[in-house]
Amino acid sequence: MDLKAPVETIKNVGEKRKELLNKVGIYTVRDLIEYIPRDYADRSRLTPLCDVKEGEEYTVRAKMKKKPEMTARGRVVVVRGIINDGTGEAVAVWFNRGYLRNTFDMSKEYYFTGVFENRMGRLTLTSPDFEEVRESEAINAGRIVPVYHLTKKLNQKLLRKLIYDCLESIEGDIEEFMPYSVRRRYGLCGRAYALKNIHFPESRDAFFAARRRLVFEELFILRLRLLNIKKGIKKQYTGLEFSFFETDRIIGRFPFRLTSGQEEALEEIIEDMSQKHPMNRLIQGDVGSGKTAVAQVCAYIAYINGAQTAVMAPTDVLATQHYISFCELFEGMGISVVLLKGSMSAKEKRETKRLIADGEAHIVIGTHTLIQSDVVFKELGLVITDEQHRFGVNQRGLLTAKGTNPHTLIMSATPIPRTLGLILYGDLDITTIKTMPAGRKKIDTSFVDSSYHERIYNFIYKHVKQGRQAYIVCPVIEENDKTELKSVKEYFRSLEGTPLRELNTAIVHGRMKAEEKQRAMDDFAAGKTDVLVATTVIEVGINVANANIMLIENAERYGLSQLHQLRGRVGRGEHQSYCILVSDKKDKTVRDRLKTMVKSADGFELSEKDLMLRGPGEFFGVRQHGLPELKIANLYKDMDILREADDCVSHIEELSAEEYGAIIKRIGEIYDFDNKNVTF
Repeated sequence: MDLKAPVETIKNVGEKRKELLNKVGIYTVRDLIEYIPRDYADRSRLTPLCDVKEGEEYTVRAKMKKKPEMTARGRVVVVRGIINDGTGEAVAVWFNRGYLRNTFDMSKEYYFTGVFENRMGRLTLTSPDFEEVRESEAINAGRIVPVYHLTKKLNQKLLRKLIYDCLESIEGDIEEFMPYSVRRRYGLCGRAYALKNIHFPESRDAFFAARRRLVFEELFILRLRLLNIKKGIKKQYTGLEFSFFETDRIIGRFPFRLTSGQEEALEEIIEDMSQKHPMNRLIQGDVGSGKTAVAQVCAYIAYINGAQTAVMAPTDVLATQHYISFCELFEGMGISVVLLKGSMSAKEKRETKRLIADGEAHIVIGTHTLIQSDVVFKELGLVITDEQHRFGVNQRGLLTAKGTNPHTLIMSATPIPRTLGLILYGDLDITTIKTMPAGRKKIDTSFVDSSYHERIYNFIYKHVKQGRQAYIVCPVIEENDKTELKSVKEYFRSLEGTPLRELNTAIVHGRMKAEEKQRAMDDFAAGKTDVLVATTVIEVGINVANANIMLIENAERYGLSQLHQLRGRVGRGEHQSYCILVSDKKDKTVRDRLKTMVKSADGFELSEKDLMLRGPGEFFGVRQHGLPELKIANLYKDMDILREADDCVSHIEELSAEEYGAIIKRIGEIYDFDNKNVTF
C-alpha cells in the first residue's frame, strides 16, 4: 500500500471516520501509523476477582454469567450484568448502551477493564472497557495498551483497531531509510518493528527499543533539515560584505572594560561579517552579561561600513530602554539613532519612516512596528533581534527581507543548554557569553511564605529611606474569584495598610496605554517613585541601578528562567541587592523548585532545571520557532539521544550515495519539499 494514500483508502474508514481522523491530523496512511500514543495503560497483568480492591483499576478475565438486564430510568438506559471468573463475581454496569444487552456470548470469556467500587455491598464495575478473549492477539486488554489524543466521537477502541489492522496489512511496505551502519553504531531497531511496538508493545523492552529508534530518527532528521537551512543560507545568498572593523573608538566610550566573553563574541561576529554570506548568529548570555554592549559595537561596525541597523525589541518599554542606551553611547558621533513604536503619533511615525527611507537614520530601534510594509530602509545591513523567543521566526524573516540579505544577530537572555540549542536554533551559529562583568555582587535570594509580609514591608521601607528603590511583582492584573493569585491593582490598594503607605508607589501593567507605562517607568528610573508594583512587563529591558529589592508574589506561578530574569532587574548598581520569593504552596516539587532559585545564580543551571521540571513547551514555546511539533522526542529527557543524533549528523558524509539518497527522500516526505538540491 502507498503510505501517501488518503486515509479513507484504509479498510473500515468511510467519510465520517475520515472526517474524525482529519480532525486529529490524520490524512494519509503514513499519518495513521505515525500517530504516536500520548500514553499507555498497562493491562498486561490480569487480576482474579477475589483479589481486586475498591477504588483501583484492574483488568480481569471473566464470563458474563447470564444475559444482562436492561432497565430505563427516564431517558437513561441502564444495562447490568454479572461477570464471574471462578474466583468471584462483580456487577458490570453501562449507561445508554442498550445494544450491549445482546452483545455477550455466555460461553465466551472477555477481558474487562475499569475501576472497581463497592455499591450496596456488591463489587461493581461501571462502564468498563471489554474485549473478547481470542486466540489472536488482543488489542484493548491483556497487554500494554496505547492511549491516543482523541476528538469528539473518535474513541480509543476504534483508533486502536484501525491502527492495528493497518500495521498488520502494510508491514512489508514500511521502508527502512536508516542505513544499517547507522543502526548498528547506535543500537537502533528496524523501522517496521519500531512502529509496531510503539503502538502495541510486545514487552517493555520492545517498547523502549521502539521509542529509542523513533526518537533518534525524529531528532536526526530535524538536525539534518536545520543544517540544510543553515548551509542554504550561506551557499545561496550573498550579503553585505563588511570591510571596516576598527572598533577602538566605540569600545573606548564604554564606562567599563569588555569582559573576555564579550571580546570572544565580537571576534566571532566580526569573522562572520567579513564573509560574503550573511551572518546568522545567536548570542546568548545570562542576565547582565553584556549582550547589549556587543550589539552596540556591531551597530557601529554596520555604520562605518555604510549600512543601517534595525534593532527589534518585543515591548515598548524595552525598545525605549535600548533607544536611550544607544543615544547615550553614540552622542556626538554623528550617528543618528531613531525610535519607532506603536504609541507614537502619526506625525512622529511619518517623519521617522522618512528618515529611515532616506538613509538619514543610521540605527533604527523599535518594536514589531518595524516589520510593517510601509517601513522601508535605504541600506539595511544588520538586523538585531532582542529576546528572540518572544518573536516568531516569521517576524524575524519579515524584518530581514527589508534588506538585501542583511547580517542577523539575535540576542537572548534565556540561556539554554547547548544540546537544546541545536534544535531551537539549529539554523543559527551560537555564541555564549559566560563571563560576567567584574564587581557584580550576588543577589541575596530568599524564599518565604506570606506570614513574612510585615517583615518584608519593613525591610523595603528601611532600604527606601536609605535612598534605594524596590519592585513588587504580581502574577495578574485584576482579582479573580476563581484564583487566590495576587493582583497588581488589589495589591497596590492594599499597600495603604502597610508601612509602604508613606512612600511614593506606582503601578504598571500590560493593559495600560503605552505612554502611561512609559511614564511610570521613566518616573521610577528618575527616582520619583520609590516602589513599583508591576506584572512581568518589567521582566526585560529595565535598567535602574538604584533599585535593589525585587519582591515576587505567588512565585510558584513562574518558571525558574522567568524568576531569574525578574531577579536580574536588581543588582545593577553598587548596593547589595535582594530578591524575595513569596509562596504559600506546600507542594514539594514547587518548594524544591523555588529553593533552587535561592541556591543558584547561574542562568544556565536554572534553565536546565526549568526545562526538566516544566518541559520544553512551557519553557520555550517551541512552535513559535517555526519548527515542526515533535511527535515523540522530549527535548530534555532525550538529550542523550539528541547528542547521538548530532554525532550521526557529523558523520553524514561517510554514507554511500544510496544510503544518502534514502535519507534525503525521507526528509522530503516529512517536510514536503523538492529534495533534488538538498545537501549537507
